[in-house]
Amino acid sequence: MSARERLISSAIALVRTAGVAGASVSALLDHSGLARRTLYLNFPGGKPELVQAATEAASAELTEAIQDCLQDADPGRAVAAFLQMWEAMLADSDYTAGCPIVAATLGRAEAPAAADAAAAAFSTWEGLLARLLREAGMERSAAADLATTAVAAVEGAVIMSVAQRSPTPLRRVRRVLTAQFAVG
Repeated sequence: MSARERLISSAIALVRTAGVAGASVSALLDHSGLARRTLYLNFPGGKPELVQAATEAASAELTEAIQDCLQDADPGRAVAAFLQMWEAMLADSDYTAGCPIVAATLGRAEAPAAADAAAAAFSTWEGLLARLLREAGMERSAAADLATTAVAAVEGAVIMSVAQRSPTPLRRVRRVLTAQFAVG
């Protein structure tokens, strides 16, 4: 793994657990095991540039995971698989690491370009879900509305699950969205 990749990986991990503000330069360097000079050689814009790159990388990883879940043409099963993936990710972190995209959104004051990258990720996810629903026969406007609702519900459930240290919010949202996504 290159120094740049190590910094991005460390930024994703720290932003998931401590948010943008908590992912200080010293914490990023400690986590990555790299020198300050290496950070600025790879990211001349410093922490904001690194957090943007980390948000874009996390977005790409999560988008790929969503696309994998959407391989099931049945919208209900596809959305259930995505929520089960989140449940496993949160359990693996002992409910200490949330969504890096939400964290980047909340860190707009410190890393505005990362928050913009987060907004783009949410839009991409809405588009993927809306397309799945349209392909299953749902009307365009209704598909867009349900896709937005799903992204908001999943992200809210992730936040609540971390706060409560429990899979219950994700499981409840999974039941509701699975039923809502049962089209046709």
